[in-house]
Amino acid sequence: MSAIAVIAIFDVGKTNKKVFLFDEKYNKVFEESTQLKETADEDGDVCEDLTMLTEWVKNTFKKIIQLPGFQIKAINFSAYGASFVHIMEEGQPLLPLYNYLKPFPPLLEDEFYAAYGGKMKIEKETASPASGNLNSGLQLYRIKKQQPSVFKNIRRCLHLPQYLSFLITNKEFSDITSIGCHTSLWNFEKCSYHQWVIEEGIDKKLAPVEKGDKTVDVLYHDKRIIAGIGLHDSSAALIPYLINFIEPFILISTGTWCISLNPFNHTPLTEDELNNDCLCYMQYQGLPVKANRLFAGYEHEKQVKKLTLHFSKPVDYYKQISYDEAVIKKLTGGINLSDDVKQLSALQPDTFSSYEEAYHQLMINIVEKQVTSTNAILKGTAVKRIFVDGGFSKNPIYMNLMAQAFPSLEVFAASMAQATAMGAALAIHQHWNSHTMPGDIIELKMYTVPKG
Repeated sequence: MSAIAVIAIFDVGKTNKKVFLFDEKYNKVFEESTQLKETADEDGDVCEDLTMLTEWVKNTFKKIIQLPGFQIKAINFSAYGASFVHIMEEGQPLLPLYNYLKPFPPLLEDEFYAAYGGKMKIEKETASPASGNLNSGLQLYRIKKQQPSVFKNIRRCLHLPQYLSFLITNKEFSDITSIGCHTSLWNFEKCSYHQWVIEEGIDKKLAPVEKGDKTVDVLYHDKRIIAGIGLHDSSAALIPYLINFIEPFILISTGTWCISLNPFNHTPLTEDELNNDCLCYMQYQGLPVKANRLFAGYEHEKQVKKLTLHFSKPVDYYKQISYDEAVIKKLTGGINLSDDVKQLSALQPDTFSSYEEAYHQLMINIVEKQVTSTNAILKGTAVKRIFVDGGFSKNPIYMNLMAQAFPSLEVFAASMAQATAMGAALAIHQHWNSHTMPGDIIELKMYTVPKG
């Protein structure tokens, strides 16, 4: 029996590190997942253990390449953004993989914006709301100013997805989706690095810029493998939708962050939008995507832990809870979620009679914030559909509340085998796969406003 031709995808999230094999029709034929212990940087702040991550990628690659029954024809990578790996001349990392939630020195941030025309000017030109280390370009600025001798010894700064590719290919690139994810590096108006990047000499530390469908050839034990250069995870998750749907839509990619992505909103960011945490991402072929982000998955995880302790329930008990219209009406008092409620009360478990009631309130709070976030990039566009993928797409309370909040739009829970990994595979389809792209990889379930 001949070996199955497959593409391997490394999908590195903050919590789960996964590897997939997809066949030529994009059926998942292999999956393996792990969680790696975190470590701390020199300031004691928690961060990814880069040594463990590096070893996991290398060892897993050696393992999958030897799996019987599969012929790995291609490989690609997706990973979370706002993260740099700094390598020395011989290719070894020089610094920790700093956490994008690490506090940024306020005085240094003030110095940066004062030196380059003010906060709003930089925010507008780079489509990046000021967010400290989440603006990963500022991570490089901090290293240069606070650790100049270390900065001097850095030969190359690679975004995390491109570092993963580098581990297998030994080739260095900067991918447009990673550069374009709120880094403060890219001037969206001029389609080039911002002037501050050049003036600080940071551009010399960055690898050549390529689109997300770039590939290189790798020889591994006389086997030719086509390798992608890696993609930012949120941009990768958008790819299957861009391929499968022509009519304007918004994708809400839900995970630790819930990111509303509107690839059909091409208006420049306004001051008001920036103040409401709007930003631009970049499609894998270089077009801007207006977006708004919400830390809702993180908030959900934190609040569920509180409910678990208070009501003495299993940590995943919420997965058993069905949508209850009567509970929603009791809690909202008839207020429509589409009314864009601004003030949300903190969740106090002891004010509720049951876990079920408290959890419904938690989801009301989250969806109220989601409405504000999504509306920020929806208004003034021809969007008729909202697709929700990721964790919340499987949550009936979230989905029913979203249908109520957007009664004039079609709201769908979208399901596919790992949207981020699938997007990374589809990005390089033409380089490894002679079959036509599949048109049925996304399963949709429509949610409507309950009657009565």
